Amino acid sequence: MIKMNRVKNIAIIGLGQVGIYLYNELIIKKKEIEIKTGKKINVVAISAKNKNKKRRFKIDKKIFYTNPFKIFKENKIDILFECIGQSDGISKKIVEYALINKVNVITPNKALIAKHGDSLTKLAEKNNVNLEFEASVAGGIPILRTIKEGLATNKINKVYGILNGTTNYILSEMENSNETFDKVLQKAQKMGYAEPGNPKLDLNGFDAFAKIRILSALSFNTKISKAKCIMEGIQNIKLEDIKIASQLGLRVKLLGISQMINGKLFETVHPCLVGKNTYIGNVNGVMNAVITEGKPVGESVLQGEGAGPGPTSSSLLSDLLSILRGNIKFPFGISSLKRKSIKVFNNDNYTNSLYLRFEVRDKQGVLSLITNRLAKYKISVKRIIQTPDKKSKKATIVIITHKTTEINARNCLSIFKKNKNILKFPTLIRLYN
Repeated sequence: MIKMNRVKNIAIIGLGQVGIYLYNELIIKKKEIEIKTGKKINVVAISAKNKNKKRRFKIDKKIFYTNPFKIFKENKIDILFECIGQSDGISKKIVEYALINKVNVITPNKALIAKHGDSLTKLAEKNNVNLEFEASVAGGIPILRTIKEGLATNKINKVYGILNGTTNYILSEMENSNETFDKVLQKAQKMGYAEPGNPKLDLNGFDAFAKIRILSALSFNTKISKAKCIMEGIQNIKLEDIKIASQLGLRVKLLGISQMINGKLFETVHPCLVGKNTYIGNVNGVMNAVITEGKPVGESVLQGEGAGPGPTSSSLLSDLLSILRGNIKFPFGISSLKRKSIKVFNNDNYTNSLYLRFEVRDKQGVLSLITNRLAKYKISVKRIIQTPDKKSKKATIVIITHKTTEINARNCLSIFKKNKNILKFPTLIRLYN
């Protein structure tokens, strides 16, 4: 028989989509959590800027604080959920304060962990408390715990996948509905998959990039990299690109990629063309998928919903159960003292085949101009698709190249800015190797 110990007091700071959903889940699942852990729990404090704001679920105003620091003065807090979502400011301050005061912290805040995870980890270890952030990567997929525990004895050399449900939904829906990026974005906002005000962090790749940095540090037992890397979003992907890709048997996916190349760390986030017949090419809608490659296990795949408060809350509660069961763990799987800095792979040497789309004047010699300039930078052509528009006297030229380096591609494309027959800067999408 499991014996119930002292009640564990819980505080939630931040009552946005995730925080309010979590608060409601804690109320609904209180008995279930207590049965599974043998610990009684009680939400004794919640905090947000506005007490009277209309929210999805009812709140207990008796335990509401507009000043989150006041919570600790008036309550004995055992576990803090930080759900504000900023990398600095109040998010960082409140987490630091909690850890210093020996309070366990659970957060879905990937921006905070990607930027300050190393220093926060040291605080947690020094004070013998947990810093858990399973929900920071891939929503409802238990990828961090899988790497920390399930794959702990494997040497992982690569981790990649679809890490942002919002962008994956937009790209999938553009293909399915034949609607433009802007129309599908509006649809995503109405459905709660994208932020209604400013979805920039999802669209520009930053969200996925913060996640890949966390995955890198965990997979390779390193400190979080601060190096400048390739980070591109999906803002420049047009319906035309989706259609052409489909004709070629390909799909556009925003991938986060982290791997060891000759003992050096390489991280990137950018749109990729993947085969329709591949596993990653068939992960659609708001689904996320994370793939690890290692020895001796080989390839491991985890898939699940990556957008919305439900999947996020699921991961937050899994961290809660882990803490209630008495597990004090290193946040990144091993001691901070054993996590080393690592040399970074030169992005200029990153190689890919390229999809290049040019909008040009339909004039004789333009195609040869393009191919000659590609050849000058040692970029060889694999396939050409040319679609003229006689009414506008314009043409679309799509070129699929053989593999080339990032620096060759960048230097070559920069020249096209200066040519009057090239109407727009070429669209570049890398083919996934």
